[in-house]
Amino acid sequence: MTDNFRAGRPDPSEYAPYAEKYISLIPEQDVIAKLEQQRRDMLLLLSGRTEQDGDLRYADGKWSVKQALGHINDTERIFTYRALRIARGDKTSLAGFEQDDYVREGGFQFRTLSDLTEDFIAVRRATVSLFRNLPDTAWMRRGVTNNHEFTVRALLYMTAGHELHHAKILRERYFPVSESSSK
Repeated sequence: MTDNFRAGRPDPSEYAPYAEKYISLIPEQDVIAKLEQQRRDMLLLLSGRTEQDGDLRYADGKWSVKQALGHINDTERIFTYRALRIARGDKTSLAGFEQDDYVREGGFQFRTLSDLTEDFIAVRRATVSLFRNLPDTAWMRRGVTNNHEFTVRALLYMTAGHELHHAKILRERYFPVSESSSK
């Protein structure tokens, strides 16, 4: 990647308005290093959790920890697939996806939390490898996904921001640190 890529975040013209919620979470920095840090942070968050913790829901009707992690994994696969297609110059318009359908059909409740954690690590390593090895010419390529135009750079930020969004929910709503345990 060139220094120009590292110098700034995607401009709003590089992505759909709904992506701002994720892209805005990522400061201007080496986003690939951020992806690697997120992998370590998620592993620390989930290390030592029991299988019973994987079935935890913070409220009725909300996803379990395993479903949330499965969603993170599926979404990252989709975002990086989109980035790969666009980076390679594919002009085919790519469809959106319905996250609740994916979670419902994902079978995450039948998998172990440790298996889903290993899946997260594998997916993230593949994501880092893809983005680390893109040619400079790929970063500003544009493609249409979910009826909106995106650059590869925006998809990188979106991938990191999506994980950060859900990791925050896991920390705050599923595994909050009580004041007494933090003293």
